[in-house]
Amino acid sequence: MDTTEKHTTYPVSDDITSDYYEEPIYITDLSNEACYDEGLPWKSVVIPIIYFFVFLLGFLGNSFVIVVMSRKPRNRRLVDIFVINLAVADLIFVATLPFWAISAAQENHWMFGMHLCKFSSYIISVNRYSNIFFLTCMSVDRYMAIVRMLDSTFLRSTKCVRLICGIIWTTSVICGIPTLFYKHLEMNESGKMVHCVEATLAAGYCEITFSSLFLAFILPVTVILFCYCSILVKLRQHFQHQSIQAKLKRKNSLKIVFTIIIIFIISWLPFNIFKAIHIMSIFQKLSCTMMIIMNQGIVLSSCLAFINSCANPIIYICLDHHFRHRATHLCLKQFGIWVQQGSRASAAFSGTSTDSFSGYSTGRTRLASLGQVSTVSEYINGSGQ
Repeated sequence: MDTTEKHTTYPVSDDITSDYYEEPIYITDLSNEACYDEGLPWKSVVIPIIYFFVFLLGFLGNSFVIVVMSRKPRNRRLVDIFVINLAVADLIFVATLPFWAISAAQENHWMFGMHLCKFSSYIISVNRYSNIFFLTCMSVDRYMAIVRMLDSTFLRSTKCVRLICGIIWTTSVICGIPTLFYKHLEMNESGKMVHCVEATLAAGYCEITFSSLFLAFILPVTVILFCYCSILVKLRQHFQHQSIQAKLKRKNSLKIVFTIIIIFIISWLPFNIFKAIHIMSIFQKLSCTMMIIMNQGIVLSSCLAFINSCANPIIYICLDHHFRHRATHLCLKQFGIWVQQGSRASAAFSGTSTDSFSGYSTGRTRLASLGQVSTVSEYINGSGQ
């Protein structure tokens, strides 16, 4: 979590360093009293609540997505593989949020040691890269299918998509490695408050951070915008002579892809802006007011970025009819098992037989009829090859 203030750090003497910490701790130079930041009001209450809320919603939502999307491997769409991997990345990330919530509740006092400081920050970095890379691949996949009308057995095969997912995970793991080097424990002059922060004055920090801004936001967002602008132009040409009902179907089918991208940009854009300002402040000294705004902005934008990890399951449920069909079918299947067991128990008690699957079969038939979509809509939503 990037809430580092711009201060010079010095190693703490051996008599202060405890055996509790695995590496040297650093002490913050707060000599500039005019720039003292009292912090956001209610920060130790509101931010932990947000983190725990994101943890619970993200853990349950992404777990549900993984279960639903993994139930039918035979009929799985290619885009489903990206969705599953995206949910796995978010699930791993939200598992670290309780540590940051406890730390935020203790005025950012980190009590879990150096290893967890580095590892939790590393997970956040890997999640950041993997999220945008998977979203970019989903955009390119839709672009190839709709705009280029690519019909390649290999490039859009399940084997190739799994290979791409492996490359994305490997790249994300490698790109997150610098976090392990730049994260450290820092304490103030009193020697009591220990924080998990970044070593902003370390060699190569600015270059690595600017590179991450480019690789994890600017370049992928540019590719995504190009892909979906091209898709819009293609669909406008395809549907210009269609009826109003067909146009409404087109508009509805595009909602999910644009909503995911827009929410991701809204979630991560403020963080990247404040992060860029933070890096520039190292080269050019900012006023005290700007420093305080920047530090508080990083804290708030980090919360907004973390919320993105629990947003996708809500988007799938609200906008993706294909996902709702699978989720409802799975729930009805479980409900049918419960009804069957209850009916058998009731029949054994009353001496009569009951066909518990009749209602479930009817519901299943209705779901199947509601799940029928046009070919173009299926391609947009990812149901086609």
